[in-house]
Amino acid sequence: MDYITLNNGVKMPMAGIGTFLLSPDEAEASCISALECGYRLIDTANAYVNEKAVGRAMKKSGLPREEIFLETKLWPSFYEQEDAVEKTLERLDTDYIDLLLIHQPAGNYVAGYRQMEKAYKAGKVKAIGLSNFTVEGIKEILDICEVKPMILQTEVHPYAQAKELKEFLTKENIVIQAWYPLGHGDAALIQEPVFTKLAEKYSKTNAQIILRWHVQAGNVVIPGSKNPEHIKANLDLFDFTLTEDEMNEIAALNKEKHYYTSTPEMLQKYVEMVPPVDTQK
Repeated sequence: MDYITLNNGVKMPMAGIGTFLLSPDEAEASCISALECGYRLIDTANAYVNEKAVGRAMKKSGLPREEIFLETKLWPSFYEQEDAVEKTLERLDTDYIDLLLIHQPAGNYVAGYRQMEKAYKAGKVKAIGLSNFTVEGIKEILDICEVKPMILQTEVHPYAQAKELKEFLTKENIVIQAWYPLGHGDAALIQEPVFTKLAEKYSKTNAQIILRWHVQAGNVVIPGSKNPEHIKANLDLFDFTLTEDEMNEIAALNKEKHYYTSTPEMLQKYVEMVPPVDTQK
């Protein structure tokens, strides 16, 4: 496993498992499988309604808590609730969260960020960051924050490489983390000839080539899966290295094609949506 050091000195695994769209039972099984085969980063969120399941998986793994890098996100409808972080800790059944993010730039996200800063200063959160923010939104947080964000989680894959955004983040010493690292499973992306060629050269799958490209490009990846074989394969990235020419060949695929586009109407709906976290399994 490779690690990246955040701007506050915390070390974070470069690859982990995501639990987006997984039911509680699926999330628990996937996280147990992932931890068994060497994963040490788990990504969840209030909105995924599977935090309790992730907490159970961590306990069942038998691993010391400090060996697992646990990441979750506050949902907009909770930003102004003073106990949002405490309730998140309770659902995860843990004393601290390794990385806590503002999930969406919706509603009173400044209040949410203030909550995270307070939890960070109290030692309940080891690192904080943002998800789905644009450069303008990040600048707004940088102008008012007491604790600088350490991570931006956003859509990144070979068809949407976020080059200008990454330049900005690099200047600010903020790490980028890719969701949809495989392009939302788009067959056209995964089956690009360059990946097929490199998969044959390195005896890997096309998906492994894409994930290796991410890691070498400095993108933390959190592919989700409920298939134990895929989970294992998605971590088998650290025994080969793409050449500079091969990295450039993949970079040439960029066309800023996004599978998710935020709108003001969507952001307003996020504020109004209250995840059923109190009834989750």
